[in-house]
Amino acid sequence: MTGELISALRSQTFQAIQFLVIDSESTDGYIEAFRNAGATVHVIRRSEFNHGKTRQLAVDMFPNADVVVFLTQDAILTDPRALEKLADAFNNPRVGAVYGRQLPRPSAGPIEAHARLFNYPSSGLIKTAGDIPHLGIKTAFISNSFAAYRRTALMQVGGFPSRTILGEDTYVAAKMLLSNWHVAYCADATVFHSHDYGFVEEFKRYFDTGVFHGQEQWIRGRFGNASNEGMKFLISELRYLWQHRPVLVISALIRTAFKYAGFQLGLRERYLPLWIKRRMSMHRRFWNHTS
Repeated sequence: MTGELISALRSQTFQAIQFLVIDSESTDGYIEAFRNAGATVHVIRRSEFNHGKTRQLAVDMFPNADVVVFLTQDAILTDPRALEKLADAFNNPRVGAVYGRQLPRPSAGPIEAHARLFNYPSSGLIKTAGDIPHLGIKTAFISNSFAAYRRTALMQVGGFPSRTILGEDTYVAAKMLLSNWHVAYCADATVFHSHDYGFVEEFKRYFDTGVFHGQEQWIRGRFGNASNEGMKFLISELRYLWQHRPVLVISALIRTAFKYAGFQLGLRERYLPLWIKRRMSMHRRFWNHTS
């Protein structure tokens, strides 16, 4: 996958002036491959990784960059103009952040594919605080697997948070929207990026999502909770599976129960002992620095 990513980056019409890779002690030849591709590779201890803090480290390492683009190592650009199209969103001076469209991997199954098709539609849009009444929590939706930020807007809202289990992208997008910046979704800028999670992995991922929303209650207070969006997703998923793979409907319902249980427990993590939170969490190292 590293070779695919490097090849896709090299083919881009828009070439980054500064190319940084932050590596948390990988052991698969990843570091050398990117150094050979001309990247600056900064290695941190695996125990030091934090979704927000690590990304802010990247921002701080290049203080003269007007725009910073984030791409995870498993997101493969599908089009030589993907970065160019993403960056074009900043021609609008009110856009503080933009995220691209994530397509399911070619090998994705129906459940994995639907998740991407639901969250990343074929039409782009620009979201403002005025959209909160009808979009709700979806107004602040963004993904750092493929996103870019205007430095001035990012720093105006305080940069990425240093103590979130995940959701640093949603945190920043919400802050920007409440500060009258706009968040753009560019459907023409695309990557292949999806995950085939099992039931337990879904539980753990949603536990962490619940932890994030429980610890950052101001987001639900200003944008609403995710229950309505979750119901829309479930109805859409069941319709999609009924059309494409009816045998997976029961599996989807069980998966939904795992997600719901994980999210609700995550919201209430303050009542749980630390050892249980570690067992339930996808990002277990987060709890190593919790008092």
